[in-house]
Amino acid sequence: MNEKSKLLTIGQFAALHGINKKTLMWYDEIGLFKPAVIDPQNGYRCYNYHQSPILETILLLRELDVSISEIQAFMKNRSAESLKYLLEEKIADLDRSMIHLLGIRKTLCNRHQNMVTLMTMDLSEISVIEKDERCLVTVDIDRSTSFEKEVELITAETAKYQLGRLHDASYGSMIPVTSLQNGSFDNYSKLFIEIPFLTHKDGLHIQPKGRYLRAFHKGRWEGLPQRYQAILGYARRQGLALSGFSYEKGINETVIDRIEDYIVQIEIPIL
Repeated sequence: MNEKSKLLTIGQFAALHGINKKTLMWYDEIGLFKPAVIDPQNGYRCYNYHQSPILETILLLRELDVSISEIQAFMKNRSAESLKYLLEEKIADLDRSMIHLLGIRKTLCNRHQNMVTLMTMDLSEISVIEKDERCLVTVDIDRSTSFEKEVELITAETAKYQLGRLHDASYGSMIPVTSLQNGSFDNYSKLFIEIPFLTHKDGLHIQPKGRYLRAFHKGRWEGLPQRYQAILGYARRQGLALSGFSYEKGINETVIDRIEDYIVQIEIPIL
């Protein structure tokens, strides 16, 4: 007799698949997965080895958060085609979840790096760094744009990318280098949103790869013009040509209570 044709008790079959036998009893009660044999004398449920692939499919679908009703519908019309479509749908769901989790990981890494920077930074230092290219979502603003309007613009733009929470992206502001050189230190023209793992570049602002001047400002925004004057003076003394935009973002919002302790990171491309 083929060993695989032998019957297994409910306990043995449950142990084989790493589940509780109560799960098998429940699946039987709701008509989802029935035993091969029920002993008419004692009511014991028994299963055979050839039922294993079917149970494993059910367990896989449950692990993918497929509802019991969906699995019941599939089991009633089980076929290669129906399983193919069901798995394609769940693969797409998994891909979206993985992208979301990778995005959260990138956000956590960025925040961790911000904390490392806070612990080691010299606020008076102006340095030259190397940066990789980044793709940024931007919205246009000007001096007349109210804070309420900025919030509305940011909310509308992030909704396009189906961000569930604000922590899924980082935010900042951009001011043209030409405005800084002309002394227009309040002429902000864009807000930027950095969304992890954007899948395309069409219509996005490309923050270029290359060398950047990096500096920091601590305190109220009213003090930023003085900091920019120091940055421009440093660039002139070093013979550095600045281009494009200055990219500003706060790096310590999560660990302060007073605006006087707010730190802005400033990065400006060098030609």
